[in-house]
Amino acid sequence: MNPNSAGRAIVVGASSGIGAALVRRLAREGWRVAALARRAGELEALHEQSGALVRVHDVKDFDAVPGVFESLVKELGGLDLIVYAAGVMPKIGREEYDTAKDIEQLAVNLGGCIAWCNAAALFFRSQRAGSIVGISSVAGERGRKGHPVYGTTKAAMNTYLEALRNRLAESGVHVCTIKPGYVETAMTQGLPKMFWQISADEAAARILAAVRARANQRFVPRRWGLVACALRCIPSFLFRRLNV
Repeated sequence: MNPNSAGRAIVVGASSGIGAALVRRLAREGWRVAALARRAGELEALHEQSGALVRVHDVKDFDAVPGVFESLVKELGGLDLIVYAAGVMPKIGREEYDTAKDIEQLAVNLGGCIAWCNAAALFFRSQRAGSIVGISSVAGERGRKGHPVYGTTKAAMNTYLEALRNRLAESGVHVCTIKPGYVETAMTQGLPKMFWQISADEAAARILAAVRARANQRFVPRRWGLVACALRCIPSFLFRRLNV
């Protein structure tokens, strides 16, 4: 990603929240952007706001990814950046063990990420340039009792993106793992105001700054890195007593 010029980008999971904010910011900077999500109405509104190319797509349809990716690259005239921002975190009761909800999270948060990043990795490796960005979460740092599978998907995403970064390093491809804290999105809507919560637009600005700096990983905002470090240092017998 050239910090001094606009380019071509795909944002997967762009109907709201961080994904939509990234599309709007990139479009304002002159980028040609393709936005993908399941919700057609929200995508049309985003198109009206940004002029982005929009495509209705369910990230759980893994088999469709190579074809959709190839057609979008052709329509954009190439590709410099891809952001995987799709994610779900359903409400889970403390005594609830719902396999259907768990598998949905695995498919959207992790499976879709792998399918889209694999397609991008093949393309960027061949052109020996490009940036892959995965929107993970601070939640992937420890196994929290409140959302066991959501945290699991983000921890797995972190490992996958690190492995991809190591694989593509010699090809000049940049892979960036973003770990946001609390962001005002549909996922947090209706929940009590959380500490250090930032807007989706502010998160998007910080994410693009991290990509331009070619950061391997970045907490958003950065102070969440201190929280993550503290969480990792808590012994398991104490961590399990915390209401997180």
